[in-house]
Amino acid sequence: MSIRVAVAGASGYAGGELIRLVAGHPEFDLVAATAHSQAGHRLDVVHPQLVGLDLVLGETDAATLADADLVFLALPHGQSADLAAQLPPEVRVVDLGADHRLADPYAWANYYGGTHAGPWTYGLPELPGQRELIAAATRVASTGCYAAAIILALAPLVAAGAASPADVVVVAASGTSGAGKAAKPHLLGSEVMGDLTPYRVGTHQHVPEIKQATGATGLTFTPVLAPMPRGILATVTAVPARGVDPRAVLAEAYADAPFVHVLPEGAWPHTAATLGSNSCHLQATVDVDSRRMIVLSALDNLGKGAAGQAVQNANLMCGLPETTGLSKLGIAP
Repeated sequence: MSIRVAVAGASGYAGGELIRLVAGHPEFDLVAATAHSQAGHRLDVVHPQLVGLDLVLGETDAATLADADLVFLALPHGQSADLAAQLPPEVRVVDLGADHRLADPYAWANYYGGTHAGPWTYGLPELPGQRELIAAATRVASTGCYAAAIILALAPLVAAGAASPADVVVVAASGTSGAGKAAKPHLLGSEVMGDLTPYRVGTHQHVPEIKQATGATGLTFTPVLAPMPRGILATVTAVPARGVDPRAVLAEAYADAPFVHVLPEGAWPHTAATLGSNSCHLQATVDVDSRRMIVLSALDNLGKGAAGQAVQNANLMCGLPETTGLSKLGIAP
């Protein structure tokens, strides 16, 4: 029997990617897609890449979503909690927003503001023991896009005692789809092309999420807007806590992880290789001068960083193999 699925926030980039994945999923049946300002419009008008899906976007309310077995919330931060609270407890919910990621209400207040809605099960299956927790949950908070790339690069090194948690430095570049679909002057093509722009330097909202998931205690994070539609490339550096090969630590940690690939020696991650996939590509080395560990991490911010990650979590919640309906393989050129 197919699993009835609804997607709230379907007019955005992450929502559109979710619908594409759900439509191709062998066990999911898309029964509702909702939006705010685009409610009442045909789905294939809002997302021309989804031609052939005969759906009209509904209003984003509990009544429209409650008939589903599984609901994805692809809403702006701060808008998921109230809606989720109105859904029946037996409905499985995967939230792509930040509302339920953080356990610390003070961290929420400092980085997001407003009322802290409380934590749900954190949706990164590759963390130790997390698959089992996700599989047993009816409410799961998926990761942030930058957070996914950085946590996958850093968490095994801190857990193994190979990297000091006190001095982690990250510079990460992301495509413009990470900023959402709303029209903004600084995201116009003429503003973005030929330019790299840092933003939220030292104040990015994914910092407490990364620290919570990795055990890092000191994190300096500089995000950079890159002139590409999608993709993240993160450079993560840390001080070695003991003399080990960081690549070997990562390879052991992800030996059985279907979507995390530690590349062969000499091969470096790049964003284009992950596009359209649910994969994260990693490589690690030690700087010959500073002796700091360097880990490069690449993923598709709309794939493993958002919609693909959400479907991976939903598969586990529904008792399906986590790879169902998802591809490890990117598209090129």
